[in-house]
Amino acid sequence: MKHMFDEGLERREANHVSLTPVDFVARAAEVYGDRLAIVYGDVRRTWQETYERVKRLASAIERAGVTRGETVAVLLPNIPEMVEAHYGVPMSGAVLNTLNSRLDTSSMLFMLRHGEAKALIVDSEFGDLAHRASLELPELKIISVSDVAQAEVHRFPGAIDYEAFLASGDPQFAWTTPPDEWDAIALNYTSGTTGDPKGVVYHHRGAYLNAVSNILEWDMPKHAVYLWTLPMFHCNGWCFPWTVAARAGVNVCLRKFDAKTVYDLIREEGVTHYCGAPIVQSALANAPAEWREGIAHRVSTMVAGAAPSPTVIARMKEIGFDLTHVYGLTEVYGPASVCARQDRWDALSDDERARLNARQGVRYHLQRAVSVLNPATLETVANDGESLGEIMFRGNICMKGYLKNERATAEAFRGGWFHTGDLGVITPDGYIRIKDRSKDIIISGGENISSIEIEDTLYRHPAVEVAAVVAMPDEKWGEVPCAFVQLKEGAHVDAEELITHCRLFLASFKLPKAIRFGKLPTTSTGKIQKFELRAMVGSDRAIDLPGNG
Repeated sequence: MKHMFDEGLERREANHVSLTPVDFVARAAEVYGDRLAIVYGDVRRTWQETYERVKRLASAIERAGVTRGETVAVLLPNIPEMVEAHYGVPMSGAVLNTLNSRLDTSSMLFMLRHGEAKALIVDSEFGDLAHRASLELPELKIISVSDVAQAEVHRFPGAIDYEAFLASGDPQFAWTTPPDEWDAIALNYTSGTTGDPKGVVYHHRGAYLNAVSNILEWDMPKHAVYLWTLPMFHCNGWCFPWTVAARAGVNVCLRKFDAKTVYDLIREEGVTHYCGAPIVQSALANAPAEWREGIAHRVSTMVAGAAPSPTVIARMKEIGFDLTHVYGLTEVYGPASVCARQDRWDALSDDERARLNARQGVRYHLQRAVSVLNPATLETVANDGESLGEIMFRGNICMKGYLKNERATAEAFRGGWFHTGDLGVITPDGYIRIKDRSKDIIISGGENISSIEIEDTLYRHPAVEVAAVVAMPDEKWGEVPCAFVQLKEGAHVDAEELITHCRLFLASFKLPKAIRFGKLPTTSTGKIQKFELRAMVGSDRAIDLPGNG
């Protein structure tokens, strides 16, 4: 029923425009056009120069025949072209698909096919993949980026060098906001809970709101200097390519993580912010003290991927880095909850404060809700720090759904919540803490690894009768895959042979780091009791939620 606040007060072109983070680069150029936007070796570009380049990119994509709603994939390290792609691709109306450069070729080819990519912007380092893609997907437009090596465009029919591609575009390209902020802006593939990658689709509204939330959670100041230690292929760099532009900050690009290089850049470029998985934080925290010499300013850092150890948190504080712990998944644009610190924690001991900071926390500013619910009844668990349930999100910072997978989308959003598959508790002060990761996913160095994918690979070996993979604690990576294998009667094979077999099908970071042989524990119905296997390797995830698997 209409009331007086509706009559004659409908949405109009003058008072309602679709939200899109693409507009952040336009504002940065309009207001702070002469300020530095990109730093990468000898490259120094202002926001005005960057804006002109992304408009050229958008124009060139359109002229290449890519239409609104079609996919442009990119396979790039954290170099300036990767920042540009986060604006130029959606500015053209296309959907950005950032590929994980650590994956094996077969996985990336699956993603290119499944996402129906029309073009691939690829760094010359990955020329072999580009060549394979050009053979198997002859309609795919290859745009080759020359960085550490010259682009070999002659290897790919119809390929073009990135700079030549930009030169073909219009620096005055008249881009427009999307017709609907619900339109897709990005496609990100995640291991999910099965071996087949799922295509997570982001909308413009969610990317905009998460980019702004990043600013609010960090109190990120104008002109912050952000170092790209976090891969931009991962959840679009937690939406920080858009966040940095919203603050008219500086993108300090980093092709490959190296602790000494990071400290050198922090010192030389005045880096104020960076993000990273626990393994990155640990490498920096434990680096030689002399690498930090000359760094006197405050550095803010975000950590996610797995709960950082209290030891690492305390160590970061000791070296003068201000660490914020966030939590999320690909399906919620990266981080969507934060361990918001309280002033009263300052009076606590370092150990107690670090323990509190290791929790997954509370909802992001612009996320509607995060809670722990009973997965069967969808009732909130008691905030006693003991009652176990599933962590769930609700709000604008949730994906549109899984591409071409209505069933998985409906299940993920069952009951009006996004189901993370992660098990946790609510503490008496209202903070969420993970007690157990979903049983099929291993988080190693911030990367999701599907245990089912590894199991399927092990089953391909003729000697394997039963296989199960669980997370094993690891000092460097947080956790790594450990395989339990039951061989067929009369079969003989050692761990080295099985790992060599796995290497044929899996990326190196997915390989089992240990293999144990013997009869696997099962229920009376033959189901493998993975919680017992977790206990055997000393995992703190040796919990099995009744009815959840």
